[in-house]
Amino acid sequence: MRDRLRAGVAIFNSGHYHAAHDAWEDRWLELEAGSDDERLLHGLIQYSGAVYHARERNWEGAVGLAESAGEYLAGLPADSRDLRLEPIRAELARLAADPEIIERRPPGRIEHEGDSPGLTDLGFEPTAIAAVVLAEEFGYDEVPVGRARAYARQDLEAGDDGSVFITLLFDFVREDENRGIISQRLTDHVGRRRAREEDVDGLF
Repeated sequence: MRDRLRAGVAIFNSGHYHAAHDAWEDRWLELEAGSDDERLLHGLIQYSGAVYHARERNWEGAVGLAESAGEYLAGLPADSRDLRLEPIRAELARLAADPEIIERRPPGRIEHEGDSPGLTDLGFEPTAIAAVVLAEEFGYDEVPVGRARAYARQDLEAGDDGSVFITLLFDFVREDENRGIISQRLTDHVGRRRAREEDVDGLF
């Protein structure tokens, strides 16, 4: 929960409002309807949707989602899951009353665990989640990114903190301008690792 929450917050804070919901959605679908965690993630998903629709000038959609998100977040503790909800609730109320406010200023950054993380502030697990989300958002092949994530986790468990897959995942998430080049390097390394694994499997 914590890693998916933080990944989505960082994606949102970096201005990728549409993509943010993908970091939260898989976990949200697993939760019991009406539970505090389910309401929290449901509200955040609809918040990101409201901002996205407002930026697309779909005022009616933005208002509807902002109102609904506010209802899901109402009554939750102000520091639910170490997330500061009062600024989010205030933002939703402003958006519901005047969706065109988004054209005058971006939404405030979401605060989590005492800071407002961006993509460069994430540890490994939230970065690994964000990598797959951003691959989908920007039209890169998600399959090698997902495999790189699995290899990075294997290497971490084996004590290899210097794994090329760890480095490339961090670079893919953090470097907007070079993401295409990094994606290709990541794909190449995944291909070579898979080929080595298949060679070994072929021996037995």
